[in-house]
Amino acid sequence: MTHSYLHGLSYTPLLGETIGACLDRIAATCGDRDALISRHQGLRYTYRELHHEVERIARGLLALGVEPADRVGIWSPNCAEWLIAQYALAKAGAIMVNINPAYRLRELEYALQQSGISVLIAARRFRNADYVAMLKGVAPKLQSLRTIIYLGSDREEGGITWRELELRGESVSESHLRERESALQFDDAVNIQYTSGTTGSPKGATLSHHNILNNGFFTGERLRYTTDDRICLPVPFYHCFGCVMGSLAALTHGSAIVLPAESFDAEACLQAVQDERCTSLYGVPTMFIAQLEHPAFSRYRIDSLRTGIMAGAPCPIEVMRQVIERMHMPEVTIAYGMTETSPVSFQSSPDDPVEARVTTVGTVHPNIECKIVDPPTGVAVPRGQPGELCTRGYSVMLGYWNDPDATAQAIDAARWMHTGDLAIMRDDGYVKIVGRLKDMIIRGGENIYPREIEEFLHTHPKISDVQVVGVPDTKYGEEICAWIRLREGETATADEIRDSCRTQIATYKIPRYIRFTTEFPMTVTGKVQKFRLREQIIQELGLREGKDR
Repeated sequence: MTHSYLHGLSYTPLLGETIGACLDRIAATCGDRDALISRHQGLRYTYRELHHEVERIARGLLALGVEPADRVGIWSPNCAEWLIAQYALAKAGAIMVNINPAYRLRELEYALQQSGISVLIAARRFRNADYVAMLKGVAPKLQSLRTIIYLGSDREEGGITWRELELRGESVSESHLRERESALQFDDAVNIQYTSGTTGSPKGATLSHHNILNNGFFTGERLRYTTDDRICLPVPFYHCFGCVMGSLAALTHGSAIVLPAESFDAEACLQAVQDERCTSLYGVPTMFIAQLEHPAFSRYRIDSLRTGIMAGAPCPIEVMRQVIERMHMPEVTIAYGMTETSPVSFQSSPDDPVEARVTTVGTVHPNIECKIVDPPTGVAVPRGQPGELCTRGYSVMLGYWNDPDATAQAIDAARWMHTGDLAIMRDDGYVKIVGRLKDMIIRGGENIYPREIEEFLHTHPKISDVQVVGVPDTKYGEEICAWIRLREGETATADEIRDSCRTQIATYKIPRYIRFTTEFPMTVTGKVQKFRLREQIIQELGLREGKDR
């Protein structure tokens, strides 16, 4: 019997350097190569120019009195300044705190207070949110917050501008910055990323230079990045998909980042790929679907693409086929991980068959261990049996910021990170995610994995997307509810959907409740908030835990 355990063997060593040292190295060898193109801002930087701007901002931070391990937040949609700040804060020895651009007052106050932010870099607004007004309401409650830096050139009461930060840096010598950098270690904390909020209160995953620089590097290695690659990045920088898998995969390979817009816009992505001749495109499945279904899709020439990453949610096989064929991405990969593991633990290879890219999350990343265990006992299960996926290695976070109890619950004494995901390891080492421990539906004693039902319903010609959740039921404990988004122009009934299931899946897996919707509640990164769907259907049906209608 072979147990569900793997170690990602590699002949490629880990990078033993800080993010700032990596930028110095890449700028010295790839100085004339494109590093960053922010199309909505009309800004372009080579690595030499980016390095120069990063150093100006790093010196400005020192002039403000930023000390090693100080928490400095950034609250902004995608822009050039976000990436510049990421690298500058790493050089200054600060801990960058990513603030979700979608946060409102309560969430903002919580993140700023919990992490003890002393300096905040902020946009002035995003969509219909007035950041300046929100900060005026929150700032007086925060004892640690002493400086707000607003992007742009116009002054705001109670803050300084990005331009002023640059000018303040002129009072700090290059040697002072070098002295600061020389004292930094690659195991130092460099980033706090708050969990995405699909399950409730976010926790601050604290990550080191070593964690995220290497994870970006090995993600790029699997994508076979070189200095010729140009990554179209519509996913948010605030999330690890953007600031690790995007920016640090690019940095470690001398590749370019192309920002199509401040947030996801399907046509802006297509335009950016065409105009900048991008070779790689990132997104969650809903982003790829939006581009494929865009009325102007056929007008854009995007044949420069070859690869990319689809992550954040399962990919229906038909979507994968269309991405490969219609978007010219034969080497697109699937990645799996979590914020707490920097984030990627598993990734498919560019030449994996389509079946492996949609039914599994690929193989374990280099220099990472994984095992699948029986949740009650912690014992590794035989291959082919489901259990909780655990990972260990360089990528596991330092811990949750100021939350030792939550850290101890997530990382055991042997440094295994317990993901909370249910998975099955095949005999060939590929791993299939079958659901979340908390999402698994137990109906009449049967364990039901929502993803299995979702994958089947995705094959229905009228269905564009579907999410399955469990709802309380007196007789069976739980029942199944499917939330369905139909393709444009299609109509269907609940009975029609159930009829399509009857000869294809077991009767106990057929959804009792079916609801149609035009959109799902999402995090800013495109993850569906299933707990909100569950809350909505429970309220609609008048159910409560342990009691049916």
